[in-house]
Amino acid sequence: MNYEDDSIKIQLKEYDFCEKEVENLKDPFETNYPILYILYNTDKKKMPEAYVGQSRRFDKRMSEHLKSNKKAMMKKIVMIGHDTLNVSAALNIETNLISCFIADEKYKVENRSQIKGSESHNYYDKRYYDEVLFPKIWTRLRDEKIVEHSADFLRNKDTFKLSPFRGLSPEQQDLKEKVIDFCKRSLADTKNEHHVFFIAGEAGTGKSVVLSAIFKTIQDLAEKKENNEFSDFNQDNNYLLVNHNEMLKTYKSIAESLPNLKKKNFMKPTSFINDIDKGKRKQADIVLVDESHLLLSTKDKYNSFEYENQLEEVIKRSKVTIVVFDEKQVLKLKSHWNVDSLVEIKDKYPIHEEYHLTTQFRMKADTEIVHWVDSFVDRKILSFPKVTKREKTEAEKRFGDEDFDFRFFSSAEDMRMEIKARNQKFGLSRIVSTFDYTHKKDGKDYLVEEGNFSAPWNRTNYKKSWAEEEATINEVGSIYTIQGFDLNYVGVILGPSIGYDAEKNELKIDSEKYKDSEAFKSREGIENIDKVKEQIILNSINVLLKRGINGLYIYASDDKLREKLMTIQKEKSKWTN
Repeated sequence: MNYEDDSIKIQLKEYDFCEKEVENLKDPFETNYPILYILYNTDKKKMPEAYVGQSRRFDKRMSEHLKSNKKAMMKKIVMIGHDTLNVSAALNIETNLISCFIADEKYKVENRSQIKGSESHNYYDKRYYDEVLFPKIWTRLRDEKIVEHSADFLRNKDTFKLSPFRGLSPEQQDLKEKVIDFCKRSLADTKNEHHVFFIAGEAGTGKSVVLSAIFKTIQDLAEKKENNEFSDFNQDNNYLLVNHNEMLKTYKSIAESLPNLKKKNFMKPTSFINDIDKGKRKQADIVLVDESHLLLSTKDKYNSFEYENQLEEVIKRSKVTIVVFDEKQVLKLKSHWNVDSLVEIKDKYPIHEEYHLTTQFRMKADTEIVHWVDSFVDRKILSFPKVTKREKTEAEKRFGDEDFDFRFFSSAEDMRMEIKARNQKFGLSRIVSTFDYTHKKDGKDYLVEEGNFSAPWNRTNYKKSWAEEEATINEVGSIYTIQGFDLNYVGVILGPSIGYDAEKNELKIDSEKYKDSEAFKSREGIENIDKVKEQIILNSINVLLKRGINGLYIYASDDKLREKLMTIQKEKSKWTN
């Protein structure tokens, strides 16, 4: 295959889209390969609409669309063909197109059900279709003024990464099918019991992606009942809850672009609980709870929560509850959870199932690097990870794959310059820090100041998620701005609360220097409170260190820890030369 010369045959025609026109539509490229197509309109009175599809029988598929009142309202059609398209490639590009249309935010995307057979699987030369052909197709669409933003820009957006049309791994697809089946069986139970499905998985295992796909499928299936067809689900009585402002922004943004998702069905847990108590909503059928490790496990008047445990109160108000949990991401005493806490809840609700996601999707790092990070979060400071150098495959050479960039820095300013360089080249690269900075030098912003480095910290007043704002390349994020999201490269500043015990050769945690006042607000019933506080700080480090897809940089504020990290990095040079 010649990768340098891809003559993408893209044809743009405007039809009245009537039966007479469609009858004459044949394969415009005369290849007998699958054809991708986009139906769209440009109604200036409301948000334009688009529908993305692919078919091996283009004429037949267009005839079927004519029978749909919604599709018949489309004014234009774009046909996309290429002389190497196979069924797997067409499905793959179709899901990429839909996810990019959602992230582009120019159209209301009229695709409903998730594409059958679109789960992420390998096929011959998949990377070519993902990384060469698809971007060229999207560029042609931009040239025709059909879409607005570049593919690279859109693929860095959270709405693309959490799109319910993203291809799922076999593990994620298996989980999705199990959850849908569990919901059907649970709703059929006439005993009015509460049914709970627990999903466990550490940072980077794709929990939110699969949850987005599950909720979209439930709402699509529920639409059938709205159209007087049989369905196990009711559309208006299902919710996705998340106690995280940045994640909630992303979910609501996705809902604005899709027909069966409504912003009112995405809420914070306290609002959901209080609305039902006030009679504004009835008991829910299905509730999905993302980032449930952020739920409150004690009363919190500040957040208008008057009960003892948010998860239990959500379960009480739902027929079926799907719970996503990672105990290593608990960040506050009032959200303190552990294995025993969950066991107690499971014992109260015997009708429950569990699933553990294990595959790491975010960090494209060798196992030795992931092991080093996991050990570091467990206080241990190992030697610099010895990654065995190997000859790159032809595909890796062709696509310019770079090794995961793992480094320590003796200067925060040097690290910032490197992050800026990565951001210039790849986008979505940012600096984040532990919650150790509450100094307001200018009377307005909190500042992170380390040597000759100074930057505003923990700004949260953006409409979009923090990392997607261009201005935040000159800022420092926190666990609350970045938890749950990806970065291409992340620079982590470990603040004064993270030190080094030379005798034990391990991290030394000083909770007195940790400035997150909300994290340590007192609550009763926690034994060995000092140990729990230290674990919360370690959890925050875990969240920050596992944000980067292609690289992780670390700067330590503590002199002894910084010296230790630089020492083991210097030792690396001895065995790499």
